[in-house]
Amino acid sequence: MIRISTRLVEGAVVANLVCAGKSDLLARLSTLAAENYLLDPSAVLDGLIERERLGPTGFGGGTAIPHCKVSGIDVPVAVFARLAKPVDYDAVDDEPVDLVCALISPAQDGASHLRALAEVSRLFRDEKFRTQLRGAADAGAMFALLTLSEERNAA
Repeated sequence: MIRISTRLVEGAVVANLVCAGKSDLLARLSTLAAENYLLDPSAVLDGLIERERLGPTGFGGGTAIPHCKVSGIDVPVAVFARLAKPVDYDAVDDEPVDLVCALISPAQDGASHLRALAEVSRLFRDEKFRTQLRGAADAGAMFALLTLSEERNAA
């Protein structure tokens, strides 16, 4: 998705995710991360919640980049969701969030974590790209957009 060093697998991209609010969203993202990258869902959820306590990760423009570090992985991994209905997220612009990219990085690797955050934030700042994600027919189409972005960035 974001960089060659950040893993994104097709199963970790979800379209029209239904969730009751921010807490439910973080729990669902943790479960997706666990299922697709063989991580402990409790460790991921605890990490995401702890990071949110430091300050909300709502990026603006209807986007959020919840993130944390956990043991058990060698490279940053991502989970991407487009929500069926936007949720309140305490974003910097006070707008509800409908596009979310959760990043989970190795516990001891700050540099790759920061690179991955920078790449996602660059993508989310691009209004045209956000519009394409919102208009994608399904998760497969979103995955294609996200991985095409990776190829574009690598060129």
